[in-house]
Amino acid sequence: MKLIYQVEDKPKFGALIVFAIQQLLAIMTATLVVPIITNSATGSNMSSAAALFGAGVGTLVYVLFTARKSPVFLGSSFAFLGSMAAAFAGGVSMQLGYLGLIFGAVFAGLVYVVIAIIVKFVGVGWINKLMPAVVIGPTVAIIGLSLAGNAMGDIVKGGSAHPNVALLCGLITIAVTMVCSSYGKKSGRLIPFIYGILAGYAFALVLTLIGNATDCDSIKLLSFDSFKALTEGGVSIKTFIAVPDFTFLTAVDGFREMNAGYLGSIAVAYIPVAFVVFAEHIADHKNISSIIERDLLKEPGLHRTLLGDGVGSMCGAFFGGCPNTTYGESIGCVAITKNASVATIIAAAVGAILISFLSPFIAFVNSIPSCVMGGVCMALYGFIAVSGLKMIQAVDLGKNRNLFVVSVILIAGIGGLTVNFGKVTITEVAVALILGILTNLLLKKAPEEE
Repeated sequence: MKLIYQVEDKPKFGALIVFAIQQLLAIMTATLVVPIITNSATGSNMSSAAALFGAGVGTLVYVLFTARKSPVFLGSSFAFLGSMAAAFAGGVSMQLGYLGLIFGAVFAGLVYVVIAIIVKFVGVGWINKLMPAVVIGPTVAIIGLSLAGNAMGDIVKGGSAHPNVALLCGLITIAVTMVCSSYGKKSGRLIPFIYGILAGYAFALVLTLIGNATDCDSIKLLSFDSFKALTEGGVSIKTFIAVPDFTFLTAVDGFREMNAGYLGSIAVAYIPVAFVVFAEHIADHKNISSIIERDLLKEPGLHRTLLGDGVGSMCGAFFGGCPNTTYGESIGCVAITKNASVATIIAAAVGAILISFLSPFIAFVNSIPSCVMGGVCMALYGFIAVSGLKMIQAVDLGKNRNLFVVSVILIAGIGGLTVNFGKVTITEVAVALILGILTNLLLKKAPEEE
């Protein structure tokens, strides 16, 4: 792929800020929603702003460990939702639950650290043998395809608005994004998501204002509740700037209640999931490697990407409670915009930290209709899927053994096959990868077909 900005390139300051905002918009909704889901499931009060701060810190740690060679943003991981809920199970106090979130991220991060040490001494050759293109390609495709349902669910969701109205808004968003990316000048091709989101938001705003004026709920796509919350109790400095409710501030008091039994339950909830996310870590880095045409598993090295992901996840949870992971949305953004500049990732991370203090911006992001983000994610998730399919272009699908490997992975992944062991869920991506590896090993020595 011909990139507009290479990994080491540094765009001019003004352009850099705009590119960073685009990266943030691509990852922000998912990052902010993880604590919201956890709050709904557990009755906790995790802060979305703190999660965004933690994502920014985690990304900076990742960039440091990867020596500025991997253009990926880290955000709140959905894979650990069940683990995070386990931290609050059994009616524990909020303080102990928050402490459990931090210890859980430490346990998960240590799994990455141990694997990184092993990789440092034995190399990555075994990974390439275990997961060749015929295995990793369709697995990467599954990462995008497995999210297709989320995008389609969002694109018809618009609060009280009719699903068809929401769909129209989502289609306008993706249409503007595609036109800017394909027909726009250099600036348009670099920031198509900003144009798309703004166009979708403007369309939703116009319909909502008309709906309010005519008392027609079926076209009200926007909710202003997040903005109203800023002025509850009157306008003050907190209306504009507020310090996020960092996890560690509440977790400190949890040490009084900590015991070995609770700590063991947290370890059991987090450690197995870390091994599952490790598989997705490999797939994500194989994907971004194919996009920038540099093997990140060799340079800076898988041990560095693992350390960056693991330690970054610990740091992110310390502030926001959510373990972090490399984001497919970020990788998709790099692929579509052809901007692989790590300087953009750094600026986005710093921006996430600063924006977490700005109440109006958080309110604006929370007010973006789901249908708008659904439209954007059609492209983001689709490009992830296409990137995976491109990896198997060189694979001879005329051979049955390769066909079986690709078929098993695609059907298991698209079919949503998951495996549960108590509170631990092995995701469809991990299950598909495992089945693909086993199929490839089973058929590896099959005789050549005539």
